[in-house]
Amino acid sequence: MSNTTPSLLHPPHAPTHAGVLLPLGALLLAGSLGAAAQDGAGDAVKSLKPITISERLDDESGKDTLRASATSIGKGKQELRDIPQSITVVTEKLVDDRNLDTLKDVLHNTAGVSFQAAEGGEEDIRLRGFSLAQTGDIFLDGMRDPAFYDRDTFNNDRVEVLRGSASMLFGRGSTGGAVNQVSKQARAFDDNEVSTTLGAYNYRRLTGDFNIRTGEDAGLRINAMATKADNNGAGARYDKRGIAANYRFGIGTTDEFSLGWMTLDNQNGINYGIPFIRNYAGAPAAESSLLPVSASNNYGLASDRNHGTAHHLTASHTHRFDDDSELKTQIRKGIYTRDLRSGAIRFANNTSAAPSTTNLSNLSNATVLTRGQQAKVQDLNAVYAQSDFSTKFTAWGFKHEMIAGVDLAQEGKRVYSLSAVTKPTTTVGTPDNGASVNEDGRTVTLANAFSADNLGLYAQDLVQVAPHWKVLGGLRFDRMRGNFATYNTAGQQTGAYEQSISDWSQRVGVLYQPTALASFHVSWGTSFNTSADTYSFVGNTDAARNQAANTPPEQSRNVELGAKLDSADKRFSTRLAIFQSTKFNERNTDPDSAAKQMLLSGQRHTTGVEVDFSGMLTPQWEIYGSYMWMPDANIDVSNATANGAREGERPGLTPVHSGTVWTTYQLTPALRLGSGLNLRSEQTPATNPGVVVPGFATLDLMAEYKFSERALLKANLTNALDRYYADALYTGHYVPGAARNVQATLTVKF
Repeated sequence: MSNTTPSLLHPPHAPTHAGVLLPLGALLLAGSLGAAAQDGAGDAVKSLKPITISERLDDESGKDTLRASATSIGKGKQELRDIPQSITVVTEKLVDDRNLDTLKDVLHNTAGVSFQAAEGGEEDIRLRGFSLAQTGDIFLDGMRDPAFYDRDTFNNDRVEVLRGSASMLFGRGSTGGAVNQVSKQARAFDDNEVSTTLGAYNYRRLTGDFNIRTGEDAGLRINAMATKADNNGAGARYDKRGIAANYRFGIGTTDEFSLGWMTLDNQNGINYGIPFIRNYAGAPAAESSLLPVSASNNYGLASDRNHGTAHHLTASHTHRFDDDSELKTQIRKGIYTRDLRSGAIRFANNTSAAPSTTNLSNLSNATVLTRGQQAKVQDLNAVYAQSDFSTKFTAWGFKHEMIAGVDLAQEGKRVYSLSAVTKPTTTVGTPDNGASVNEDGRTVTLANAFSADNLGLYAQDLVQVAPHWKVLGGLRFDRMRGNFATYNTAGQQTGAYEQSISDWSQRVGVLYQPTALASFHVSWGTSFNTSADTYSFVGNTDAARNQAANTPPEQSRNVELGAKLDSADKRFSTRLAIFQSTKFNERNTDPDSAAKQMLLSGQRHTTGVEVDFSGMLTPQWEIYGSYMWMPDANIDVSNATANGAREGERPGLTPVHSGTVWTTYQLTPALRLGSGLNLRSEQTPATNPGVVVPGFATLDLMAEYKFSERALLKANLTNALDRYYADALYTGHYVPGAARNVQATLTVKF
């Protein structure tokens, strides 16, 4: 087979149900349009109140402030004070202030988030110590965004992080929480902006945000980005470009329509990681676990790459009823590809027979490193459709705010294997030595294919039971039918597994709101994770039944006691929460163990305290902070005896302390200064208790000068003290955090 990746549409011999999904998606949209037709039957279509100047300012608030008061992550727009669960919102202003170009950069600016440098290079995100299902719990405008690709922020209005069990809202997954990217939407006024950024490592970035009013209630918005850099400060080059367009009409009227397209092309490099220094005679290296080299070094090959594309088309319709009810229907088609070719870096004689080679006392520039064969060539096709109805009414003497909906999905993923290639070794003293291999000569063959149909139905009601008390109850049903097939290099199917899973998720909460400035809550919610959250089934199967064996859904629950408090002028908010998250019947595979065994670790939990704050302390002084203290985290039940999550141990990637703070001060009408810290305390990799990675804190600085309302210049110095630290961790290696970097951005508005 040639090295050209085959067409995406459907995996050969893998069953699909597109014929079922597409008519259902069409029915959802037809139902939404039917509601509009009935509303207008015999009468002119009614318009809601016109958009006022105050509404325009509210639309722009994410760009003008670090504080958010509302969110759309909870299905429909809701006030944060009415959601009995922890939510952190990173606004566009914070993204711009700190030059956060990627989703991973954004998540660094929230507490309780850690990163696994996972097999194949996927950035497995951990929240409260639990995996976000290897990007299965990342959403875009409330719809699943599951593919592996380097997400850029050029089209983000804000990023919302919901903490704790969330299957009632989103279906399978969501044990630690969910991440929702909110896209920029067209608006009914003219507003244009171009930003140019230059920086160290030959960094060049150009972004444009163009909003064109096309009618009284219509607009077209186009966002574009191109970025190149020899190095991102952590050993990986950038070469990416993207464009997103959104057209909305009927904005603010009875019927609002939206059509959006986004395409992102990444031709990036990758730093797969650097091996830990570990004394294999038995004693952990602890504070000496990191190789003392520059963070910008890369021991991989010059030909290593992390290429990927993402294309998706989204259509939506919102119908607003006269009684303050709303029906929103969305359909999205997404096509994604990934071509990662790299390899884990290891010490050449990294064996138990030669333990001293990875001891600091024996380390030298001549120590030999090998380059592994890791590669991931894969594609994913997905169609999503969902319809959400929200309404407010009074019944049985109580006020109700109800949301209900249905969502459907058809997902298909194919993974390809690559023929082996001989890679030259290198040494500790010769990073970035320019060596490469002919990747174009490698043979690509289909390795496995996965397809699944998903159906979700949910309803939630928030009831005002007393003047200051609200009670929330929600229930969701999910059904997933999945098929997984494996193939040999000759293209012959070697195995086929299928599984159907149905499960319920619940959410209960009580809110006490004595004033308009204070809201207290207690909540309980559940989640479940299927083995297909990573878009495959395990190979440990019961052949007689042709079913995936020992893979019932993992179950979890989240209990939380919290509060949201606003200042008297509502320009500053504080969120507090005490939580305990517990996962039951947990599955873990350990790909680095000799047995390749399935680890049924049984149960784990994390308990901690979260604090978020954001807003204006004075008219000149603005601040944002997010902090988590997690003193109690434990593997409660486990059968692991070696290199895994052993009973009684603290889970990996679960630091006791994590957080960030960012503050700016308007020194003069033209000059604004800012500074911030990011910190994580010491932690271990997820399946390697023999290594302890030291904690770190990095300092960022910013200065901004506004020449006029139309032009400003901003300078950023990130990791100002050039702190060397491990950012993402895996069993045998880590990916360093970015070294000190300086960038300057000129923004022109017109």
